[in-house]
Amino acid sequence: VQLQASGGGLVQAGGSLRLSCAASGRTFDEYAMAWFRQAPGKEREFVGATNWSGSFATYADSVKGRFTISRDNAKTAVYLQMNGLKAEDTGVYYCAGRRDTSFRLFGEYDDWGKGTLVTVSS
Repeated sequence: VQLQASGGGLVQAGGSLRLSCAASGRTFDEYAMAWFRQAPGKEREFVGATNWSGSFATYADSVKGRFTISRDNAKTAVYLQMNGLKAEDTGVYYCAGRRDTSFRLFGEYDDWGKGTLVTVSS
């Protein structure tokens, strides 16, 4: 599946932003989908993921309670709603996918899109 993230931008601390990831491919509803981010000078880190149906999601402790992942299989898209943004949330956000109909959400992801930059000003 091919992926393209969008929706990044500049936002003040405490604000909200919604990222979208558009996917192409007829098997999107068989994919677990995840969001990762990479801050300047740091390694890429896991943000959260959802299973193929969107019935289950998991998040990194750093974003739990502030970020929400959802998906719309009919539109072949996955979203990341980010509330209560902090300066440390700044980075390039990537969506990723893996053909997987289990509830396993950690591990390697095979398909990656180009990232979208989120900048949170303090």
